[in-house]
Amino acid sequence: MNNDTNKASSVERAAGAANGWGMLIFNLVLLFGSAIAIILIAVNAAKTSNAAGLWALIPAAGGELLAIILLCGHFTLQPNEARVMILFGAYKGTIRASGFWWANPFYSRVRARVESPEGGEQKNAAGTTVNVRTLSSKLSLRARNFNSEKLKVNDKRGNPIEIAAVVVWRVEDTAKAAFDVDDFESYVHIQSESAIRHIASLFAYDRGDEHEPTLRESADEVAAALGKELQERLNKAGVIIEEARLTHLAYAPEIAQAMLRRQQAEAVIAARQKIVHGAVSMVEMALRELSEKSVVKLDEERKAAMVSNLLVVLCGETEVTPVVNTGTLYQ
Repeated sequence: MNNDTNKASSVERAAGAANGWGMLIFNLVLLFGSAIAIILIAVNAAKTSNAAGLWALIPAAGGELLAIILLCGHFTLQPNEARVMILFGAYKGTIRASGFWWANPFYSRVRARVESPEGGEQKNAAGTTVNVRTLSSKLSLRARNFNSEKLKVNDKRGNPIEIAAVVVWRVEDTAKAAFDVDDFESYVHIQSESAIRHIASLFAYDRGDEHEPTLRESADEVAAALGKELQERLNKAGVIIEEARLTHLAYAPEIAQAMLRRQQAEAVIAARQKIVHGAVSMVEMALRELSEKSVVKLDEERKAAMVSNLLVVLCGETEVTPVVNTGTLYQ
């Protein structure tokens, strides 16, 4: 039963907080009132030489100490910022409203301590030096950009490619972000790279089967698949994916030249096909016009010669020098 409870996902719930300005006035009155009471009691005891009157210092000192403790309960929240309330290790709720607030001063201002390259050096139980970073109980709810590094992966056909993506995300559930993962920012970065690698392996770079989306030509389909993959991975951290798109896509350097030559050959073939198709159409139109308007009657052999000459002129890469026939077509 306890194991099931520990594995259950955290659920965000609202926490209550008092207006900070009203509590500030109360705390200041208590602070200065207790200080004045201590002074008056001490002065009165000194004048009357009545040591028994000093017992009144105990509640006055208690009020002073209470005021100092209560002052520690004040905090501020900016727009699109939240604070998770943790009381002696127990989650008590989240405050999302911006402003100046007061809550139980024993609420923790730290939600976790994690190993991090940016933290200070400490030693763990095994005596090994590690870097430790303290995570605040305040969480930003603003949209954030994460631009991944260029990753070298294999596409669907096994070709090595370089790929990178930008991910726009924000925290939706503060309880999951704070308690279900160790460090949700690091979690987003690592899972994003993993998702990008997986999506790259599902699509071909630029030559798929018929009607198959590719990484280069189907940007919207790839972005939708990447966003869905990321959302499934980051639900555990209470994160919402706003947008995910590829920012870099290229063949790996070791095959880039070969693929460039292939693309150039494909472009030349495509251009030749278009030129030949146009030339054949023009020859057909010329023969039809000559026949319909009875300009000249040609036998099959002369038609073949005319077609050959026209195709050479229309499909040649260089200009053709015309030869004028001063005799007849049959000489």
